[in-house]
Amino acid sequence: MNLRQDVHTAGIPVLCQACEARHRGICGALDSDQLVALAKTSSKQTIASGAELVGDTETVEHYSNVLAGVVKLTKTLSDGRQQIVGLQFAPDFLGRPFKSESAVNAEAATDVSLCSFPKAAIERMMKQSPELEHRLLRQTLKELDEARDWMLTLGRKTASEKVASFLLLIANHIDPTLGEGEEKVTFDLPLTRADIADFLGLTIETVSRQFTKLRAEGIISIENNRHVTVTRRERLEARAGH
Repeated sequence: MNLRQDVHTAGIPVLCQACEARHRGICGALDSDQLVALAKTSSKQTIASGAELVGDTETVEHYSNVLAGVVKLTKTLSDGRQQIVGLQFAPDFLGRPFKSESAVNAEAATDVSLCSFPKAAIERMMKQSPELEHRLLRQTLKELDEARDWMLTLGRKTASEKVASFLLLIANHIDPTLGEGEEKVTFDLPLTRADIADFLGLTIETVSRQFTKLRAEGIISIENNRHVTVTRRERLEARAGH
């Protein structure tokens, strides 16, 4: 991984000035003095796709904000079987406060940019800043809501609805500010067909077949097997059972 430490100023640190997490993520709860204090211990990292960020049961020493890219969270059984249990996007917080060991594997599904800081620093700030604690609680509850929605997707939806729901999940996180009435959104799939199948509890052939159907109906277009354009968002939402 490439590691770079930015110089901070007396006001908003350079490290934080153009950071999406400062506005929409947990750091939006901090004032300028707190940002300066955190920036003194923070570093930006660029991680290549496929690299492990955190191992299951690994001792937690740092937390991170996801600045760009997609992180894949997985659980592994004793016999080596693996299940994708979640995805994280900018500006999500990577880590579980107040736990000494990680409960999941975190892997860079794409090239990922992180801002990392020591576990002790952020937990100390949580005690000093109720608003920071509130933001972390809000993200935790959002992830809980998304997990419950995904349980419905996996347990009750058809293969067609599952694939449409997955594409909407990516579209909504890649472009959460998409305005009402805007139909078109473009993104690169952060997972391989095999990973998508694993995430959805389907076969690779079924996933590919559903992509082909959505493309034939003019709901999406696909270039180079990974670059997706949702051309009819409203119809995709209908196909997802929304």
